[in-house]
Amino acid sequence: MKKQIMSIDRDGYCGAWYPHPQGSQKGIILMLGDSATDHLAVSGAKWLHKQGCHVMAMSPEPKNYGHHNYPLERFEKTIAFMKSQGCTKLGIIGASTTGMLALIASSYYPELTLTVAFSPSDFVMEGFYQDGKDGAHERPGEGESTVSWRGEPLPYLPFAYRHPEYWQRIKEEAKAGGDMIASRQMFIESEKRHPLQEEEMIKVERIRGKVICIGTEDDVLWDTCTYIRRMEKRLNDRRHYCQFESWLYEHGTHLAFPESMLKIILPIGSSLLIRMMFKAGRDNPKECRQTRVDIDRRLIKVFGQW
Repeated sequence: MKKQIMSIDRDGYCGAWYPHPQGSQKGIILMLGDSATDHLAVSGAKWLHKQGCHVMAMSPEPKNYGHHNYPLERFEKTIAFMKSQGCTKLGIIGASTTGMLALIASSYYPELTLTVAFSPSDFVMEGFYQDGKDGAHERPGEGESTVSWRGEPLPYLPFAYRHPEYWQRIKEEAKAGGDMIASRQMFIESEKRHPLQEEEMIKVERIRGKVICIGTEDDVLWDTCTYIRRMEKRLNDRRHYCQFESWLYEHGTHLAFPESMLKIILPIGSSLLIRMMFKAGRDNPKECRQTRVDIDRRLIKVFGQW
């Protein structure tokens, strides 16, 4: 698959451009995986090619999923490049932390008229590192937001715990629930210790076009369905410019991706991965798959109509 690598030094952002082989007026900014060139990003690009879209995969740095003061201005440069390639329709997709980032980016850049966020939050998270310090896979930053604007960190919800307790708590919660990773209780505790402030909330009312937020009740990373419902309420209480859709399911885990995308990521054993990672995947494999199939059907239709 043809690609063009983008670097921060040369282009102002870290990314990989995957043009559609037959050309298109549709372009998607995709944020999946640790790197713009890793297997997750390439698989997502292949799936989006099937939907008739050019793809710009983006990541904070090469092979680094940590998010700390990620400059939103990078999207401005990305959008300019995609327009120069003939994209007249621009959208963005993110999952988990990048689901949050997709919503934030769309709230700043009205050119993005399709926003798909898998398992997002409705607030700006505190910045975090995945640098292996003291043997911890992940740790919070110090006074850093996940994103910045014009050189200043956006206000954020602080994590309840600091390093090294942060990662110790995540491991304990995962072990107690029979999951590979879990942090839902940590986020609940974070809101108890620091009730969310208006300045920390994502301004979804500023987003243009269609917004699709996808979440499951059995998500053990955080309570994404509550966050999505709060976004709905926020929009009901404010003048807004988007067509907001919440796709909420009882089962599906944190990895509630379209089934056909998951099949590209793992042609053999995709369902097995979900069962290995999450107890909910082992307890309700049929229901989780039904969720992914339904998301697949609905999302393909969205791209066809966009």
